[in-house]
Amino acid sequence: MLRGKFITFEGGEAAGKSTQAKRLAARLEGAGLGTLVTREPGGTPLGEDIRGLILKDHPQEPVTELLLFAAARAEHMTSVIRPALDEGTWVISDRFMDSTRVYQGKHYRIEREFISQLEKYTVAPDYPTLTLIIDLPAEVSMERANTRGTLSRYDAARLETHQLLREGFLEIADSEPDRCVIIDGMLTPDNVEAAVWQAVNERLLAKVL
Repeated sequence: MLRGKFITFEGGEAAGKSTQAKRLAARLEGAGLGTLVTREPGGTPLGEDIRGLILKDHPQEPVTELLLFAAARAEHMTSVIRPALDEGTWVISDRFMDSTRVYQGKHYRIEREFISQLEKYTVAPDYPTLTLIIDLPAEVSMERANTRGTLSRYDAARLETHQLLREGFLEIADSEPDRCVIIDGMLTPDNVEAAVWQAVNERLLAKVL
């Protein structure tokens, strides 16, 4: 049995990651591939509890938030993602480690080496096979977040913060081109879906089907 592939969606707020994760899963299922869609923080009962805590309260110390994310991710990897990959299932996660690198690393300026060490103990060796970064201008991200309803504290951040986060994701894409593909989030949802499918076909499906 071939091991499953691990795909993550990343990008700023209201970029359409959740929608595109579901659409990609449907396409993969249509191609005969077992697929699991999950999210971070979350993906497990403990992870969902941590998600609620993180979105509700803002710890005074950024490292506190980082460690909460790491705890949720460790549980997620051990009980959901890694077993699914071992069974040959393709896993799609709405956010993963790159969000930590950007939000806690670039935004809160936590040392990259510290974050890397946490990844070593929570993610390695099962890093994402492919990361799809849906890119949006910060102004559009804020506008979409405002129109979709109740704002999380991340949605409600200042424009400068959204711009900084966007820069962080683009920097990751630039530094890891073998793993990351940038998708234009200004396209219609159907065209974003097509771009995602093209990237998955070129990077992954051509090698396994």
